[in-house]
Amino acid sequence: MLPRFFFHSEDIAIDLGTAFSLVYVRGRGIILNEPSVVAINQKTGQILAIGEEAKKMVGKTPSYIQAVRPLQRGVVSDFEATEQMIKYFIDKAHQKRLISLAWPRIIIGIPSGITEVEKKAVADAAKNAGAREVFLIEEPLAAAIGAHLPIQEPKGNFIIDIGGGTSEIAVISLGGIVSSKSLKIAGDQLNQDIIRYIQENYKLLIGENSAENVKISIGEVISLKEKEIKQAFLRGRNLITGLPEEIQISSDDVRKAMERSLNQIIEAVKEVIEETPAELLADVMEQGIHLVGGGALLRGLDKLISQAVGMKTKTVEDPLTAVVRGGGIILENLEELKDVLVEAEVEL
Repeated sequence: MLPRFFFHSEDIAIDLGTAFSLVYVRGRGIILNEPSVVAINQKTGQILAIGEEAKKMVGKTPSYIQAVRPLQRGVVSDFEATEQMIKYFIDKAHQKRLISLAWPRIIIGIPSGITEVEKKAVADAAKNAGAREVFLIEEPLAAAIGAHLPIQEPKGNFIIDIGGGTSEIAVISLGGIVSSKSLKIAGDQLNQDIIRYIQENYKLLIGENSAENVKISIGEVISLKEKEIKQAFLRGRNLITGLPEEIQISSDDVRKAMERSLNQIIEAVKEVIEETPAELLADVMEQGIHLVGGGALLRGLDKLISQAVGMKTKTVEDPLTAVVRGGGIILENLEELKDVLVEAEVEL
């Protein structure tokens, strides 16, 4: 008979994001934050790299090697690559441990608007990767728990989670979502907006990484005084001459590029407000709106939303890790918080 400690497992919470994935191990905290990218050799089907190493290959590989994102707009688009990525996370979580570990229980954050089939795809990928038990939680709930909002009280908690593939907007009370919207407009769409704007206005073709870097470095979502406007250089291929070129753009360019998509997010926020019961709305007006996710780091976004809806809006501390921190809190207090989970898929 195997010794009892052989069956010890370390439970894991995963924020399985379109752009980045974060992993929390029970009792140890967040141990991983890497791009959700898998590099595959199309000739052999072999996985060449996952995470940071695979991200470095994007746009730089020969035709038979593809660096893919196995999740698109918050849902599984490549089942096998997702399975391999989750297995990589499990292996990373158990790296350098002195004893052999049994399959872990895993909590995974999912967008609030996905279908039952899409939920099953996530759960099946995790089970095939080595999970003993899979729990799913809607990302707005996980983010609210990670932000330490009093979601189990009869109070309105308003959260906006802007990730890579989706923006999740929700009002939460008594451990459940009262009203919500899930938009497929988020960080990736903003990158595409910048690429398109540069093509149309400067006749320059740039890659997604360049667009993302300029969004992070000089991106502003509200108009600035002339002396506050930031500048950045972009390199790409001139669409007219076909030759390499370097141009200088401003934070004003980035703001104009993102304007339409940000307005769509704000319209969705207004729709959620309209659907929220008056008593809960009174609580929201008192507490304000809470921003989480990578999109929350866009400079001026809190002010833009506040001006648009007439309510104070603030970015929570460490917004990038709110969802996975929420998953970690649930892991540590599973009996108390099990009611917030969407469902459990069990396979022993």
